[in-house]
Amino acid sequence: MAAPAVVVAGPPPIKESDLHHHALEQLPGLAYCINDNPGWGTAIVLGFQHYLVNVGVAVLIPLLIIRSIGGEAHDLSRVIQSVLFVSAINTLLQTFFGSRLPVVMGNSFYFLPMVLSIVSRRGIIDYPDPHERFLRGMRATQGAFIAGCFLNIILGFSGLWGITMRYISPIVIAPVTTLVGLGIFERGFPGVAKCVEIGIPALLIFLVFSQYLRHVRFRDHHFIELFPFIFGVIIVWIFAVILTVAGAYDHASELGQRNCRTDRSGLVSAAPWVRISYPFQWGSPTFDAGDVFGIMTAAFASLVESTGGFYAVSRLAGATPPPPYVISRGVGWQGIGLLLNGFWGTFTGTTVAPENVGLVGLTRVGSRRVVQIAAVFMLFFSIFGKFGAVVASIPQPIVAAILCLTLGMVVGTGISQLQFANMNMTRNIFVVGFALFMGLSVPQYFREFELRAGHGPVHTNARWFNDILNTFFGAPVIVAFVVGTVLDITLTRHVSKRDRGMLWTRKFRHFRQDPRNHEFYRLPAGLHKFFPPT
Repeated sequence: MAAPAVVVAGPPPIKESDLHHHALEQLPGLAYCINDNPGWGTAIVLGFQHYLVNVGVAVLIPLLIIRSIGGEAHDLSRVIQSVLFVSAINTLLQTFFGSRLPVVMGNSFYFLPMVLSIVSRRGIIDYPDPHERFLRGMRATQGAFIAGCFLNIILGFSGLWGITMRYISPIVIAPVTTLVGLGIFERGFPGVAKCVEIGIPALLIFLVFSQYLRHVRFRDHHFIELFPFIFGVIIVWIFAVILTVAGAYDHASELGQRNCRTDRSGLVSAAPWVRISYPFQWGSPTFDAGDVFGIMTAAFASLVESTGGFYAVSRLAGATPPPPYVISRGVGWQGIGLLLNGFWGTFTGTTVAPENVGLVGLTRVGSRRVVQIAAVFMLFFSIFGKFGAVVASIPQPIVAAILCLTLGMVVGTGISQLQFANMNMTRNIFVVGFALFMGLSVPQYFREFELRAGHGPVHTNARWFNDILNTFFGAPVIVAFVVGTVLDITLTRHVSKRDRGMLWTRKFRHFRQDPRNHEFYRLPAGLHKFFPPT
């Protein structure tokens, strides 16, 4: 008699729904969303952390410009105070009247090449007195910002940029948002490597605190997840002070001592105890048509950068994608911010600070109130200079380590936008990949050409024409936006709106089409009649 067959039970069949994740309009599991308000103590510390992350970039851009023209320490200190003051005002305007998203309005690197071109031209750089060079360069950039800001103001408040965004799909939004972080990758690990004794430990500590220890609780509170950079900066800064006092850099090169020592910034000694920045504090602005057109090009780059920042922070803060009208309104107030940059004189223009957008994602705190408290810290430290200078004197390798994590979060957020389009189509894969590749490759060519030749690839007798084209093609977000938009609109044969992700964005195109739009983006009571939603 044959033995009975033995039936071995295999694993249960896999359901089709278990093989993929569904696209989510809002991220789950956030600690605080836009309209959530942490307790005042927690909110104040979180606001200070936003200030701590932002102040490093606020120092870096003026530092690069003033060093290029031989400015003095007290000039740098006064400019940093002005930068913090204007950033605070712009942040409050943006969170109350602009996009209403929890964004810190920081400083854009896309203005740096144009400002360096202005301050190094003949008639400014050839003055022997460094303070006079500084004043003349500042007045020239002020005039350029005052006249050049109207491009963003017109595109924003007229609604033209909002109309444009109605035709932009996630296929374009994803690479643009990704390049908001990747576009300034040279400020990340290369800055860390300028002093590996400080930068590498800082990078590892921030990584461990924000990711590996994020679930550690003290009395049922996630202190490490909420404040990873405050704890990390304190530890690494103490370590850097010990190395400096112990004489580890006594025999280092001048550049090594500048990047590693904690007593070489000169900001604390040069900063006044109390000083209030005011408009036209450097004298009457001077105007040059070539400078204005160049700043307009950089302003357009910051406009595209801010657009990507709006999409990134809305997702990280638990909101729905901002309607085109809200983006246009935010861009208009960003233009007002550029005008304030021109009035006060800051050597740089305003944009949505990507480092603070990344901080929202790392801490899972998207509260609008927290960002407004950060603006109050900026105001306080811009007035009481000695206290602000202590925080602003953080060694730059520590700042670069912070950027590695926060900008990385922005890059990942941009990639996550692709879930709303059909990425099983080679057409969509090509558009995204080609836009990203060209967004990095074209600006790299312009940078390498300038390093070799001392000027950009566009080199004619018209300096303003050179500045416009070199700035335009040197901005990764502009190149990616133009390439992606052209390909996405022209390669539409046999491609449905659903495959491009346009059906997903349809319900967010009009302010009143989704009730959550009113919940997240409504203006304070009484102001809607001045800025009616469309």
